[in-house]
Amino acid sequence: MKHLKNKKILISGACGTVGRELVSVLLAEQDNAPESVIGIDNNESELFFLDQQYIEDRRASFYVTDIRDRESLGDRMREVDIVFHTAALKHVVLCERSPFDAVQTNIHGVQNIIATAENAGVEKVIFTSSDKAVNPTNVMGTSKLMGERLMTAAAGHRRNGGPVFASTRFGNVLGSNGSVIPIFHRQIAKGGPITLTHPDMTRFVMSVALSVRLIIESARVARGGEVFVTKMPVIRIEDLAQVMIDKLAPVYQLDPSDIGIREIGVKPGEKLYEELMSREETRRAVELDRYYAILPAFRGLYSNIDYDYSNIISAEVTNPYISSDEAALDRPALEAFLDEHRLLDPHAFDRLHRPDARYWPGDKEESRK
Repeated sequence: MKHLKNKKILISGACGTVGRELVSVLLAEQDNAPESVIGIDNNESELFFLDQQYIEDRRASFYVTDIRDRESLGDRMREVDIVFHTAALKHVVLCERSPFDAVQTNIHGVQNIIATAENAGVEKVIFTSSDKAVNPTNVMGTSKLMGERLMTAAAGHRRNGGPVFASTRFGNVLGSNGSVIPIFHRQIAKGGPITLTHPDMTRFVMSVALSVRLIIESARVARGGEVFVTKMPVIRIEDLAQVMIDKLAPVYQLDPSDIGIREIGVKPGEKLYEELMSREETRRAVELDRYYAILPAFRGLYSNIDYDYSNIISAEVTNPYISSDEAALDRPALEAFLDEHRLLDPHAFDRLHRPDARYWPGDKEESRK
């Protein structure tokens, strides 16, 4: 983290799972500590508690700021060196119901970050995207894809030492707000059944800590316009359900064999598999040691950028990164992964106070008939 030493860092979406972890990691750093960490969010209550958590750390400051408001965002961007942009509308169901709001936050919000960073003379801006941006089938994925394209376009327009803009693309961050693990956990605690969309569903997975490492490393190696994709394991969701039943049922004095798995079907816009890189993108990707770097499509616009990474394994990538084509972790390896990242801790999600049910768009309306 030498590239962050004595830097002024702004984190949007500081109250989200990834944003909060970024705050924690940066403020815990000793040898290469940043000069200051500014966290912004429009979640007033969570921001208040985050501020209280770091009340003794003079480097930390937190502000109620909405990325839709360019003027307010510009005030916070002054004298900032590096921006980690994690704020977004991320729930597929809610973005389907409110597509205009998804556009306002996930597209216009990104453009506001770009414009204010350029005006403030920021050094680097790293945008956190999603696997759902690859061949998108829903509003959330489509809006995230546009966010990536805006960042890449901003890099192409860079002049006179302006900011370096780049994106990172995640798989599922296990244990994050809205992820399936807290839902499965609560369903097991109540005696089941676990609700499974489809037994053949596969997903790329990563821990919150790994996602933050990708973001921080991207700020070090980014040249401008790239999309970084972390190499990560694949799991079958049915295996995840069974491992969690076997491990957690005894914690609640339950017999694992008594907890059933009920198939509820794939929701509209949801894929059985995940894509982290499309076939078209492989033609312009390079493989690095821990991740892939997808370079801009229209290279003539980026001829002034030298993509001279020091850790290139291969300058040719032939296979798209699709979860159904990758070997999934077996159940013992999956259990070890969950244990390593403390995702089977019985108290890990107590503070979230979330329900154990899942619903699709239209369920409420249908139930009123």
